[in-house]
Amino acid sequence: MGGVLCCIQVDQSTVAVKERFGKFDEVLQPGCHCLPWFLGSQLAGHLSLRVQQLDVKCETKTRDNVFVNVVASIQYRALADKASDAFYKLSNTKGQIQAYVFDVIRASVPRLNLDDAFEQKNEIAKAVEDELEKAMSAYGYEIVQTLIVDIEPDERVKRAMNEINAAARLRVAANEKAEAEKILQIKRAEGEAESKYLAGLGIARQRQAIVDGLRDSVLGFSENVPGTTAKDIMDMVLVTQYFDTMKEIGAASKSSTVFIPHGPGAVRDVASQIREGLLQASSAAN
Repeated sequence: MGGVLCCIQVDQSTVAVKERFGKFDEVLQPGCHCLPWFLGSQLAGHLSLRVQQLDVKCETKTRDNVFVNVVASIQYRALADKASDAFYKLSNTKGQIQAYVFDVIRASVPRLNLDDAFEQKNEIAKAVEDELEKAMSAYGYEIVQTLIVDIEPDERVKRAMNEINAAARLRVAANEKAEAEKILQIKRAEGEAESKYLAGLGIARQRQAIVDGLRDSVLGFSENVPGTTAKDIMDMVLVTQYFDTMKEIGAASKSSTVFIPHGPGAVRDVASQIREGLLQASSAAN
């Protein structure tokens, strides 16, 4: 019915190209337009002004000779004020964009190592966008956004990279574990040293208390029993200690038994040996 009445409708975000006797006449904006076919006017076609997306997968190799598939996503649209250029100058818009993407990626990625290519995705995308913007603006198209969405190396290369990463993490974990064990050993050694130091202090205090007690006993016995000498008192103390020791050995069920002379005279011999040892040590010191 619209053709009979010479009227056409142009949808939103779309423009129509009007020709007169086969020559470009004007660009029709969205809305209803009169198209008198009997005067040679005709509709050449429609052009969408919506943002379109083209995904381009390009195979290339890096500087370290690793083949990768680079996936670029190009978002573009036709410009309303250059609709005639976009309609007439290009017959295959997607093919043209794809050719420029291939050219820039295959010129940029071979200058980078594989790791650098992953790190410089934004720089590669910017180079592609700049080249496309410069080339496609002459044909009435605007490049809205260019993204490098994926850099995919060969499966064996990915597996090797994962193994290298796993080995590095295991090495770090081993170093941390060794450092922790080192700290534990140091702390354990410090604890043992502190324990032995405190035990030594305890033994020293114990011996000092024994010496002080013996001294007080000798002095008290000498005062209370006239005529006794220090030697007589020490002999009596040694006899008392001797019998206390024998009593403890006999009372313990699992103690190791040591056979020594156990007569009272043996105590005198032990006392003589101790006394002689002390006298010899004193003489050597002088």
